[in-house]
This record gives sequence, structure tokens and C-alpha cells, in this order.
Amino acid sequence: MTLFLEQIINGLVLGGIYALIAVGYTMVYGVIQLINFAHGEIFMFGAYFAFLCLVVLKFPLWLAVLASILLCALMGVVIDLIAYRPLRNAPRLSALITAIGISLILQNMARMIWGAEPRRDLANAKSGFLSQTVLIPGGAQLSYLDLSIIILAILLMVGLNRLISLTRIGKAMRACAQDKMAASLMGIDTNRVIGVTFAIGSALGAVAGIMVGMRETIEPTMGYYKGVAAFAAAVLGGIGNITGAMLGGVVLGIAEVLGAGYISSGYRVAISYILMILVIVFRPAGLLGRASAKRA
Repeated sequence: MTLFLEQIINGLVLGGIYALIAVGYTMVYGVIQLINFAHGEIFMFGAYFAFLCLVVLKFPLWLAVLASILLCALMGVVIDLIAYRPLRNAPRLSALITAIGISLILQNMARMIWGAEPRRDLANAKSGFLSQTVLIPGGAQLSYLDLSIIILAILLMVGLNRLISLTRIGKAMRACAQDKMAASLMGIDTNRVIGVTFAIGSALGAVAGIMVGMRETIEPTMGYYKGVAAFAAAVLGGIGNITGAMLGGVVLGIAEVLGAGYISSGYRVAISYILMILVIVFRPAGLLGRASAKRA
């Protein structure tokens, strides 16, 4: 029972990380129908920026986290401005190829700057409080870091839902997602809205990168593996649906951990693909997505 409870906790932690990354995919897709394959690398840069600020520049933890989030948000806006905005009216395949190219450029840029060796500096630099554990009912142990990740992921997801539902920029995002041309005719600056969407998605990706960096090693390819799993989570929940991305991340995180614990750790990555394929076959719109018919 204790082992099962610990597996569920690890699944919730991993699911929260996947949800934060998946939201970036699904927000961009919802607004401009683009799968931003460079998003995984922004997640990776979030971990490296935190490492740079915390370990190299000796910033306090809170300032290192804030700096990493702001730098990744800026990176998302710049990528949109340079790579995607000129292709707004181009065929979708052109934007898709560009996204893959940006992903490879960022991955190799990180390798050139920080090297290819995995680093544990960020995990080793976390405060003693985050390394402590607490016993929970059932006999399982939960570290304060994992508890912080779960709570922070929930708060960020609730805050994002409120932002999309209640604020002016959130309403503009929903308008652009429904019909960019009509939104533009109604006076909405669609390029500004898209830029804000990239900034928010990239900021959430940075938070996920920092969380992973504090738990595991960081390396230039970490964005690819976590990004693929998070993309599968977005598809599982319903690509373009923010609540679906959150649900998909949690479901996928728990499924991965239980599969690794009770079947084989070698199947962790395969589980992401298997779940995504099953959803595409039996429910193409995802768990919370809605099938839509296009008029000719």
C-alpha cells in the first residue's frame, strides 16, 4: 500500500510538470493552430537559466526563479516575432518545419553554451527545507519539494483558468482562438494577443523546467523527451483545451509512473506514445476536446 501511494504521489508530481508544459502547446495551438515544437526547448532553457542565476551568479532562489521565468517569457515572444509572425499566412507545413528548426537550433545552442554533460548543480543547490520529507497517511514519504510542485502546479493552473475566463486579455485570446479575422475586425490586436500567449506558455514552461531541474539532472536534450510526453498529454486531454491539457498531464504522469513501477521502467516513454495513439484512434478530439466539422 505504501509503495502504491508513493507511486501515485510521484505520478501527481510528474503529471503537474507535464500539465504545465502541455498548457504551452495547447494555448499556442488554440490561438494560431500551430504545434510549437520549440516549446520543449524553452522548458529546457528555463532549467538552465535558473542554474545560471542560482549557481553561477549566486542569486537568491526566488530571484533566480523570477529571472528564469521572465527570460523564458521573453524568449517565447522573440521566437514568435522572428520565426512565426512572418509565416502567419503561410501554409501550416511551413510553420511546422520552422518550429522543428527552432527546436534544433535551441537544443544545439544550449549544448554549445553549457555543454552536453548532465548537471545536478540545480538539484544540489536547493535549500535544505525543500530536501526534507514529511510522512503522510498510509506511511508514504513526501518531500517538501514534491509537495511544493503539486501545490504550485494547482495554483498556476487555477490562476491560468481565471486569467482566460475573467480578464480582458483572456477574452481576447478566446476571441482569436475562435476567429482571428473577426477578432481583428472587432479591434483586437491579434499579434499582441499571440505574443502574450507565447509569453504565458513559455513562462509556465520555465516553471516546469525549474521544477525538473531541482528534482533531476538537466541536459540539452531534456526538452525533447519531456516535450514529447507533454505533447501527448495535450493530445490526450484535447489539443486546444486548457483544462484538457491539465487533465491529460495528470493522467499521463500517473500512467507513466505506475507503468514504470509495475511493468518496466524501459516502457516509460512508450506509454506516452501508446496513450496518444489510443486516444487518436478511439477519441480523436481528446478527453475534453470537441469534434468540429469544417464547411467546405
